[in-house]
Amino acid sequence: MDLRLVLLAWLVVINLFAFLLYGIDKRRAIKDKWRVKEATLLLVALIGGGIGAYCGMKLFRHKTHKARFFVGVPICIVLNVVAVVLLLLYVL
Repeated sequence: MDLRLVLLAWLVVINLFAFLLYGIDKRRAIKDKWRVKEATLLLVALIGGGIGAYCGMKLFRHKTHKARFFVGVPICIVLNVVAVVLLLLYVL
């Protein structure tokens, strides 16, 4: 199997997961229930789900006023892009 295809599949899955995780956390915040830890939300963004996290933040209007998110998630996106480019150039 082509490793570029594996990378693409990973990015699709992790970004979908990040998007859904932000939506779930927003819904739980509204209903005053158990929440997803902020560290978990940021970790998912860092390991490849930056775009999904950003879209989830914007669509669900969730964590948009917290500096660690409105600064941290875009930084994760930049790190994700750099990692993918380096993988494509030097590994895959």
